[in-house]
Amino acid sequence: MRIIKARLVILILSLIAIISIMSISIKSEADKIDNISESYKEKLIRFHVIANSDTEEDQELKLKVRDKVISYLQPKLENSSSIEESEKIITNEYDNLQEISRETILDNGYDYDVKVGIEYSNFPTKQYSNVVLPAGEYKALKVVIGEGKGKNWWCVMFPPLCFVDEENGVIDKSTDDKLQSVLDEEEYKLITTKNKEEGNVVKFKFKIVEVVKDIF
Repeated sequence: MRIIKARLVILILSLIAIISIMSISIKSEADKIDNISESYKEKLIRFHVIANSDTEEDQELKLKVRDKVISYLQPKLENSSSIEESEKIITNEYDNLQEISRETILDNGYDYDVKVGIEYSNFPTKQYSNVVLPAGEYKALKVVIGEGKGKNWWCVMFPPLCFVDEENGVIDKSTDDKLQSVLDEEEYKLITTKNKEEGNVVKFKFKIVEVVKDIF
């Protein structure tokens, strides 16, 4: 009986040791990702469109406004080489973006107000082809339609991940080159993967990191 109890104690202590080591390892990885994320998040501008409500009509309208804004900004941002330059371009276009959004809303039979501006917003973990961005607070061009109580849509305005074809599984070379020019090597390796499938694994890892950060 004593032998059984001794073995049981050893087993429990071993499990505690293993769990402790795993927790420390995961916490260390979470801290590493968090530290790297804080630096590269300041080099990106996200795009955030919020619908008036969750009705099918308002959600469709949100996507139409999104398409118009992206089509307008794409040629203006494609040669931008920094977040500062991109932010200046966007802020200089506030009036035009407001007008484009408003016209799109009116053309579709609605009379919602629209607000346009750059501010910080919280985003969940998101995968764009072979690029995965951890959850967190990012600077974003925000377009709020009407009451802004509906589901939202987001992408990355700079570097221009809004404009990539996600179905291809990887971003195009010009976008990849821009990412590498904006991010340092460690930041680039953190968020890029060889293909979309590997990206799903990284996305899952970032989700685990979110949980660990909440616990600690």
